[in-house]
Amino acid sequence: MKRVCVFCGSCPGSKPAYSRAAAALGRLLAQRRIGLVYGGGKVGLMGQVARAALRAGGKVTGVIPRNLLKQRLAFTDVADIRVVATMHERKALMSRLSDGFIALPGGIGTFDEFFEALTWAQLGLHRKPCGILDVGRYYAPLLALLDHCVKQGFMCRETRAMVLVDTDPARLLDKFARYQPPVLDKAALALKLSELES
Repeated sequence: MKRVCVFCGSCPGSKPAYSRAAAALGRLLAQRRIGLVYGGGKVGLMGQVARAALRAGGKVTGVIPRNLLKQRLAFTDVADIRVVATMHERKALMSRLSDGFIALPGGIGTFDEFFEALTWAQLGLHRKPCGILDVGRYYAPLLALLDHCVKQGFMCRETRAMVLVDTDPARLLDKFARYQPPVLDKAALALKLSELES
């Protein structure tokens, strides 16, 4: 695994543990010689993870839309900043550059980015691991919602199992290294879901 994309908040959040986890992940990626791909910002958890990776000697690539660059939100210490026109282009480029995806705590932008990556994996557009670093059980309600989706027949168990979760960044990266994407037979899944309707 050469590069991992990290989705996270442009705010620091309400607990110091969030910033500590972002910094720990950035350092760990650098220690394992895994490049960081992220949203290019200097603020919030985005700034924390990038700053920590750089200080530990890691390679960092930021991908930022032009309008955010104009707002001076880009982290200028990052030498490899890719400027794109739209948020859609940002996500597509981040996906192309990365071998896996990790969500740290964040808001709706983080959710959007992570679930798009997961959706592409479900559809077979890529075979890269998608993981959540669940700091302080921040993602517990979201994970419960995914379990509810399975119980209600809107998500198959195979897709749910694609969401790798851990509270420790080293263990999560170990799961990434061992990850074997499931073979999803969309026709069989559609049949299974249609049987629930009858």
